[in-house]
Amino acid sequence: MIGSGRIGGALTRRLTRLGHEVFVANARGPETLQDLVRETGATATATADLRADVDVAILAIPFAAIADLPPLPGGAVVVDAANYVPGLRDPEIPAIEAGEPESRWTAERLGRPVVKALNTISARSLKEHARSRGTADRIAAPVAGDDDEAKQLVIDLVDALGFDAFDAGTLAASWRQQPGTPVYTADLPLDAARVAINDAQPDQVAAWREAARATTP
Repeated sequence: MIGSGRIGGALTRRLTRLGHEVFVANARGPETLQDLVRETGATATATADLRADVDVAILAIPFAAIADLPPLPGGAVVVDAANYVPGLRDPEIPAIEAGEPESRWTAERLGRPVVKALNTISARSLKEHARSRGTADRIAAPVAGDDDEAKQLVIDLVDALGFDAFDAGTLAASWRQQPGTPVYTADLPLDAARVAINDAQPDQVAAWREAARATTP
């Protein structure tokens, strides 16, 4: 788990409760993670020191900070759970402003494939609204990527976390789950979430970014 904020902290708590061995890192160093470690049993580490044998590396950090990450474990499936928030949190990134999907930019910066997932659910919903499979109010979560095996691993992980993960297509199509689109933080059930993915429009993303800029102090 790279990131220990609201999303990273919520996922660390949920994953350790499920019995996963979790290593958590942030930009401030392992010594700042002791409260989370005591609460969850996770292991604090430095981002540069992540174990080579981890199965999944989840990015839950400010989007622009992805460009500064050290090389990640070669065998890990990388999950991009970050969102680009220009003005309010991130500097403007010209390629993304021109229409490149956020996770395509992430994959290029890291030099490896990524799977886009866990970016559409708020930290509060991750913490409080997980449900058993088949529950009527179970929240659906899109998963996009180009490697079917990696994508299925992430779908299974999100399902275990308590959400109806579904295949949302390729990484090129992952803009459909970016902030501003109908599925983003809407807490929709599966059928409605599939419709929302198909109804996404680029101008919804652009409008959300303009609103984010407008709130910049």
